[in-house]
Amino acid sequence: MSGQADAACPPADFAGLVGWAPDEIGAMLAGLSAAQAAEWRWHWSLHARAAQLPPPGDWRVWLLLAGRGFGKTRTGAEWINAIAERDPEARIALVAANLGEARAVMVEGESGLLRVAAPHRQPAFESSLRRLVWPNGAQATLYSAAEPESLRGPQHSHAWCDEIAKWDNASARAESAWDNLTMGLRLGEDPRVLATTTPRAAALVLRLVREAADGRTAITGGSTYENAANLPARFVEAMHRNYDGTLLGRQEIEGELIENLPGTLWSRATIERGRETAPAQLARVVIGVDPPASAEGDACGIVVCGIGEDRIARVLADASVERATPERWARAVAEAARAWSADRVVAEANQGGSMVEAVLRAANHALPLRLVHASRNKSARAEPVAALYEAGRVRHAGFFPRLEDELCGLLPGGDYQGPGRSPDRADACVWALTELMLGRTGEPKIWFD
Repeated sequence: MSGQADAACPPADFAGLVGWAPDEIGAMLAGLSAAQAAEWRWHWSLHARAAQLPPPGDWRVWLLLAGRGFGKTRTGAEWINAIAERDPEARIALVAANLGEARAVMVEGESGLLRVAAPHRQPAFESSLRRLVWPNGAQATLYSAAEPESLRGPQHSHAWCDEIAKWDNASARAESAWDNLTMGLRLGEDPRVLATTTPRAAALVLRLVREAADGRTAITGGSTYENAANLPARFVEAMHRNYDGTLLGRQEIEGELIENLPGTLWSRATIERGRETAPAQLARVVIGVDPPASAEGDACGIVVCGIGEDRIARVLADASVERATPERWARAVAEAARAWSADRVVAEANQGGSMVEAVLRAANHALPLRLVHASRNKSARAEPVAALYEAGRVRHAGFFPRLEDELCGLLPGGDYQGPGRSPDRADACVWALTELMLGRTGEPKIWFD
């Protein structure tokens, strides 16, 4: 595995011990020399689960789609470290959504490259050059997917791309970064790339899944629960309790790639097509609020939207809170209004009426509040806003997975297919966008001290 030919390496016969019984492993360990036993913990193939090892076959791209906490980062770091130790000529690209994440997760993180390498073979991190150098001369360079042009020109033998579903695809940046990277994979005899991500129907992820049909892309899937032995028991229990059977749980925990439910008002492709960064100047900012019926029930939807001089609306933030008392969600609304210098807070008053206004005024008496009363069901209110998305007049300035899941669960005629019992975030978003795009305009901006 490491490419070292000395006696410190366990015999090749012991690679792939997944599934061995404890007594079999114990017998094998008893037959190792002291030097070999010392190397035991640094040989990934002896400890990894089967889904964390490279798949067989003549693949060029390995796409690992798995739930949060599955061990994707560890898998990527171990794969890269093995390549670097084996091949002194390896020139590796490490690509993340931005350089900060590349360093914090892929290099210095709990499962990053500096943690998985044996201390006496650990690479040196030259942060000013964004480069890792192994003792044998192998090198890896950090790149940001938000800067596709930085990948135009450099050549590599291997690459690890982390969390490709969250790469910013405004102006097709994510796909441009991928294309520039793969066009530069032309060093060595067998250039390959590993893409690790929690699945989401981003354009790049869907493209790679489609390309798997040609046999050059291998796909591995996995659930968070497969790694339960290495996760806190309370975390695992909370994931079961809160997300089992939900759309969000299927995606974020089970690692299932969910595209579109048939007939929904929103499609994930439409949302992805309109994803971009927010403009520096906004003409108006509105916060939509969908108050919960009770503190024990649904979430309080709190969504921030703005409109630029180009008359295109942007979803800016999802500040929703769950299982909150009226005082707590009212404070969350006031804090969002202050943070975004909101012109207007639009709150649905069907649930509680005067109580909604009272708790919001208590949180901030100067809140620029307008109460609205729903005369139609959520889907009916949402249909004109969904049409704005289709027309390219609404874009998402960031990633809002829970909000987007709810939007993609709304059906015409009032049906909602989840996740959760009620589309609270989606309803708050609809109220805000209705105010911005379909309601009154030109109201003065109110700034907070």
